[in-house]
Amino acid sequence: MSKLTLTGFMLPLLLFASPDANSNNSAPRKQTIPESRGQSGTLQKMIVESGTVTMDLDMDRLNADGSLAAKVVQLRLDVAANSFFSILIFNDLLRGPEQGSMALVPQYSIELPSALMASINQLAVEKLPSAERFDLAVRDAKTGFTFFNIEGHQYYYDAQGQLLSIQGGRLLISKEFANSLGRPADAGLAVGKISVGAAMRPIQIDQLVNGEQKSMVMPPLRGAAGADAPVPGPDVIVGEIESVVQFGSAGTQVGLAAGTDSCNNGDQPVDWFALPNTDHPVVPQNLYRMSVGTFNNDRFEQIGHSWMKHTFFALEDTVCGACNTTNCQTGTHLCPGCSDPYTADLNGNQSQIGSRAWVNPFTGSFPSGADNHSGHAHDGVSHRIRVEVNDLNTNLNPDATYFAEAAYLSPHEYTWCQAHPGQCNMYNNVSYRQFSVTGINNFTFSPLGSTVRMQPAIMAWAATGAVVNQIQPDPGNDGIWFMGYKVINPTPGVWHYEYALYNENLDRSIQSFSVPLGAGVNISNIAFHAPPQEPGWANDGTLNNQGYSSTPWQVTQDAGSITWNCETFAQNQNANAIRFGTLYNFRFDADQPPQSANATAGFFKTGSPITVAIQAPAGASPTPTPTATATTTPTPTPTATPTPTATPAPRPIPTPKPRHPTPPPRP
Repeated sequence: MSKLTLTGFMLPLLLFASPDANSNNSAPRKQTIPESRGQSGTLQKMIVESGTVTMDLDMDRLNADGSLAAKVVQLRLDVAANSFFSILIFNDLLRGPEQGSMALVPQYSIELPSALMASINQLAVEKLPSAERFDLAVRDAKTGFTFFNIEGHQYYYDAQGQLLSIQGGRLLISKEFANSLGRPADAGLAVGKISVGAAMRPIQIDQLVNGEQKSMVMPPLRGAAGADAPVPGPDVIVGEIESVVQFGSAGTQVGLAAGTDSCNNGDQPVDWFALPNTDHPVVPQNLYRMSVGTFNNDRFEQIGHSWMKHTFFALEDTVCGACNTTNCQTGTHLCPGCSDPYTADLNGNQSQIGSRAWVNPFTGSFPSGADNHSGHAHDGVSHRIRVEVNDLNTNLNPDATYFAEAAYLSPHEYTWCQAHPGQCNMYNNVSYRQFSVTGINNFTFSPLGSTVRMQPAIMAWAATGAVVNQIQPDPGNDGIWFMGYKVINPTPGVWHYEYALYNENLDRSIQSFSVPLGAGVNISNIAFHAPPQEPGWANDGTLNNQGYSSTPWQVTQDAGSITWNCETFAQNQNANAIRFGTLYNFRFDADQPPQSANATAGFFKTGSPITVAIQAPAGASPTPTPTATATTTPTPTPTATPTPTATPAPRPIPTPKPRHPTPPPRP
């Protein structure tokens, strides 16, 4: 991960080409870049392919109502696809942003000052020229009117995931906005915070030798999913999360399911053969809650997960664009550009969903009896998204936000990847969507905004100022997981450290997590959180049908670190490891501020531990302030040479056109 602080910022690599590098002249010009003279490597110009912007606004300050108690509301906006807010990356390190802007799309409305409300559909975050006093501003993209200047922010870049986050920005009322409010003295008043989380994509890639450009590639821009813009190979994604529905309850828990639409984002049909054939995708579903803190976004937790729907008979719908059934056997394949709907009723049908324990999430393989329900009976929660009532009760969770997540895990994608190196689409199968929740014991869910495609739900936390990095410990041989963290200073002399580890499709799973502690650090309020596990059932794929353990991880502390761990695989194959599609939290308070550090993650089934970049408490003695020099992460323990490495998955894509009102009936 690269980190860049704007204080005293200078861009060592200003441009990669001459002033007409982006003109219609397609022939690359050999040149020397003075700012990078003597350096060799890969220089990329990247733009925002998709993302989210979160503004936490203090409405009392913004409206100047004189109240002493802050009333904070959150404005959440999507970033329009392919926004030309560009950054320069040299050898995977962030060198800085260029002048440009992100067009913003509001996801829901809140009451705002009239001038701001009138521009809500044409706002942009703009990178200002270097001569300006501020680096960033929030403006009306059509009129140029500035509402807020932004200061105090930092840029973070994760090269492995091609993810950019901008954190810690303070929103200051601009001079012209203060005048329009009739309060010129309020120019420069801080009225909130802003965070940005974005998936980036390269638009120009230069190879430099001793500062001289030797070659240049300009990858084409991607459009929406569909037959007009496919990626090589079969590529099933979650195109839509239509709904979340409660179907029953038992004891202190409720059983939920999410409605999903799959889409084939590739140029090859995806195999869709129903059981007992084992060549079809499976659909796990998850639910998350973001809460705690002044802005209710300091903590991101998984509160439920389901077994998996086994897909059957693709309907070849058009949710994601044009559906191309030419030379494609419909029903037993999802054709390029086509979609297939599964209502919440289908995904929550207990007799048609199978245990996660049967599935390798990276290869997508499972046995033909993976949905065998003989030998056990169901209650209202069995196998569905299992959630504690108190985690949804709106009286107990005021202003919390909720996110549903689903994935389509396909064995066909893996086998295609093995036969066609470079056409590996197993890393973009997860999407999420925000939902509001109402109820005390029985719950209703309403979607807020559109589905965020091909990103896990933890990326919603990244948009609030958390750092989230993608980790791939054994490329080509196993899947990916995400390391998220956020440090806040709730009271003087106290720092809260919040860590979230999300396993997307890593079969080896995670068994331990260790955070280094500086000398003399005192920590307190140590805690661990994991979602509830499904109990053991006959034929559930776990050892002796006992189900996975729910035992909280053991925590140990010594002078130099704090470590959490579950049992090893040798001790208990059903131990409470971080398996695919789950997110676990680790947290504590400390009396020292953060510094850059490396945590250690250990694996459950196989593989040596690796280090991953985080922030952790510094020593009690004075510590130099970290510089803006970027560092790369993660640094894995060397492993055996992998089979062909999968190419990066396509990034998230824009909101699709509306689906048909009523999908065709299933056979």
